[in-house]
Amino acid sequence: MTTTVPATDFNRNPSHVKRLAAKGPVVVTEHNRPTLVVLSFDEYQRLTASPAGLGTWLQMDDDVDFDVETGGLGIEPADFT
Repeated sequence: MTTTVPATDFNRNPSHVKRLAAKGPVVVTEHNRPTLVVLSFDEYQRLTASPAGLGTWLQMDDDVDFDVETGGLGIEPADFT
C-alpha cells in the first residue's frame, strides 16, 4: 500500500511518516509532484538486493538461444556473412 503525503506534512510530522513507511512506501510531494519516497530499511534492502552473486553470473553459459518474433512487420533477419 503506497501512501502520499505533502512535503509540508513530512516536515511538520516526520514521525508520522516514519510510522507510515513501516507499513509501505510513502511518496512525498511538493506542488502535487512526487519528489521522494520514504520506505523502511528492510524494504530498501529487498529492492536493492542482487538476485545472484558475481560467481553465479560468471558461471552462466555464454550462449543463449531464443527466437525473436517480428510481429508480422515483414522484417527480414540481418545477413552478417
